[in-house]
Amino acid sequence: MKIVLTSVLVDDQEKALRFYRDVLGFQLKHDIPLGAHRWLTVVSPEQPNGVELVLEPDEHPAARPFKSALVADGIPCTSFGVEDVRKEHERLTKLGVRFTQPPVNMGPVTTAVFEDTCGNLVQIAQRH
Repeated sequence: MKIVLTSVLVDDQEKALRFYRDVLGFQLKHDIPLGAHRWLTVVSPEQPNGVELVLEPDEHPAARPFKSALVADGIPCTSFGVEDVRKEHERLTKLGVRFTQPPVNMGPVTTAVFEDTCGNLVQIAQRH
């Protein structure tokens, strides 16, 4: 068994695509119209056949309260691995990304947390 898809609940798929593709650097994998929404996935350019991140509309009645509760408690909805958190923090800050937690060394990992513009907090992490 392996992980092939995971989702991030977003308030606007087009805005999410711009952020996850144009700012974070993921590549578009699928963009298939499905009524009012789309089957919209992105992948890491380092693993174009790897796990797909679904930019999932947060239309379910439980989605927005769940997202709000996570943000209120400072809990990221997901985490992405990076080679160097400090360099990625600097790069993303220059692109206007708002961090809620600057890089912090936590022993075996260094992490930072930012807002994804779609109602979520996202963590980046570097293993030592």
